[in-house]
Amino acid sequence: MSNETFCVVMTTFSDESVGEKLIHSLLNQKLAACVQVQSIDSYYHWKGQIQSDQEKLVIIKTTTALYQAVEADILANHNYETPEIICLPIRDGYRTYLNWIREETQSLSR
Repeated sequence: MSNETFCVVMTTFSDESVGEKLIHSLLNQKLAACVQVQSIDSYYHWKGQIQSDQEKLVIIKTTTALYQAVEADILANHNYETPEIICLPIRDGYRTYLNWIREETQSLSR
């Protein structure tokens, strides 16, 4: 098994209903094995101004084969004009955990 077949996708949301819809969509479609959410303070440049917001950071455990579907699902369910969608490869990890990710997303990532 190549560990590079797994990745973490990150996005953010500020509206709880958007977040719930996004998370449940990813899990119900088996695009993610696990979704973690953490409260964060975001500071960023937007349209010529420095902005700040209280948001939730979403960490999505999935496979690289499913990245495009995860991205499309985030875009379909998000309310931001330009949502953060970042894919980070998992270079190494506990083999049993990585196998679990594969099993939970297996129906779409063969």
